[in-house]
Amino acid sequence: MTDFNAKLRLLPSIDRLLNDSGASELITHYGREAVRDALRIVLDAAREWIRQGGSPPTPSVLLNSAIEVLGKTYQPSLRPVINATGVIIHTNLGRAPLSAAAQEAMVAVAAGYSTLEYELEAGTRGKRDHHAETLLKEITGAEAAMVVNNNAAALILVLTTLASSREVIISRGQLIEIGGGFRLPDIMTRSGAKLIEVGTTNRTYLDDFADAITPQTALLMRVHASNFKQVGFTHQPELNALAELAHKHGLFALDDLGSGALIDTAVYGMDHEPTVQEALQAGADLVAFSGDKLLGGPQAGIIAGKAALVDKLKKNPLARAVRIDKLCLAALVATLTHYKAGNALTQIPVLRMIAMTAEQCRARAEAWAADLGSEPIMSEVIAAESTVGGGSLPGATLPSYVLAIHAANADEFAARLRRQPTPIIARIADGRVLLDPRTVSPQQDADVIRALKAVMA
Repeated sequence: MTDFNAKLRLLPSIDRLLNDSGASELITHYGREAVRDALRIVLDAAREWIRQGGSPPTPSVLLNSAIEVLGKTYQPSLRPVINATGVIIHTNLGRAPLSAAAQEAMVAVAAGYSTLEYELEAGTRGKRDHHAETLLKEITGAEAAMVVNNNAAALILVLTTLASSREVIISRGQLIEIGGGFRLPDIMTRSGAKLIEVGTTNRTYLDDFADAITPQTALLMRVHASNFKQVGFTHQPELNALAELAHKHGLFALDDLGSGALIDTAVYGMDHEPTVQEALQAGADLVAFSGDKLLGGPQAGIIAGKAALVDKLKKNPLARAVRIDKLCLAALVATLTHYKAGNALTQIPVLRMIAMTAEQCRARAEAWAADLGSEPIMSEVIAAESTVGGGSLPGATLPSYVLAIHAANADEFAARLRRQPTPIIARIADGRVLLDPRTVSPQQDADVIRALKAVMA
C-alpha cells in the first residue's frame, strides 16, 4: 500500500500539467476548461493503471493522452471519409464529390464577402438566380432556369405555384419513394395539388392521361425512374407525346428528371440516361433535376424551362424559403462551368470515376497489393462490379477490380478501417473485405495503405 501511495504521489497535479509548456497549445486551441476536463480523465486512468501495478506516466505521456481525449471529444460527427465501396454516387457518404474548381469556389466565397446579390456595374442590389441561370440556359437550351436547395424542394415549388388546389395527372407506375422514406405522393399532397393516378403499376398509356383530363387539371407529370427499373410487360408514354397532349388541352408538362444528366451516359457503354436537353427538346415546359447526382455538383434542385413559368416560380414567396445558399451556388456555378468549357469528363469526379476502365482499376488495386507486401493477412486482386448509385442509372454496373482482404472476421476488419484517423468505408462480400479503387481518389492511396497496414498489424 505504501508503494502504491508513493506512486500516486508521483502523479503531477492538474494545475502543474496546465502550466506545462506542452499544454499551452492545447489551451489555445480548446480552451483551459476543456483541457482541464481532459486531464481529469487522463489522471483517473493513470491512477487505475497504477492500482493494477503500472508505473506512473510522465507529464509528457499524460499530455499526449489528453490530446487523444480532446481529439475524440471534439471530433465532428460530419467528417471526411474514403469511399472504397465502389458506389460512385453514395447517398450516405454525401453523393457527388466536388471538382477542385468547385472546392476552390466555395472557399473563395466563404472567406469573405461576395457578389451574391449585388451588381458590380450598377452598384445596386442584384439577384442570386443570375449566377447559375446564364450557364444553365446556355448548356441546356432552356429559356430560363432557377436553383433551389434540392430536387424535392424544386418539385414542391413547381406544384405549389402552378397546381395548388388543382389536379396533377401522373402514371401510377411512377409514384416512387425517394431516399429517406420520402414518397412522391406525400410531397405532391403537401404542395396542395390533387394527385390523379392513371394506368397500372406496370403499364400506362397516353389515353389514360387523356381520359383523366378535366377542367380542374393543371399539368401532366412524368417522373423518371432514376432509382428503380421496371422490366418485362411494361409501358409508359413517351415524353414528347405527353407534352403534346398537355399543350393540346392548354396544360403544362412537367418532367421530374431527378438524376440531372447533361451528357449521354451511353458513351461509357451503359444504358442511356435521359438528359435535361432531351427533355426540353421533347416539349417539357419545366424540367426539375438534382445538382449532386450525374451532374456531379453540390446538393441543389434545378428547374429549367419556359421563361414565363420560371418567372412565376421566382415570384412565389416559397422560393425564398427553399433558395440555395452561397456556398452551394458557388460550387454549382464552378461545376456548370466545366460543362461550358468542355472539360466536364476530366474535371468532375463523378464523370471521371464512371469513365475509368476496368484495367485502370486493376492497376490501382495491384499497386495497393504490392504496397502491402508480406502483411500477415492475405489479400488478392479480383474482378468485381462498381455501381453508379445515388438514384441514377438503376441496376447499371461497371466492370472493376478490387483488393480483397481475407480477414478472419470481415466485419471486425471493416469496423477497424472505419475507426482509422481518416475512416475508410469498404464493402463485404463472401466473407471478404473489398476495396474498390474506382471511388478512391489517387491522392488517397497512401491513406488507404497506411490504414490497411495498421489494421493488419
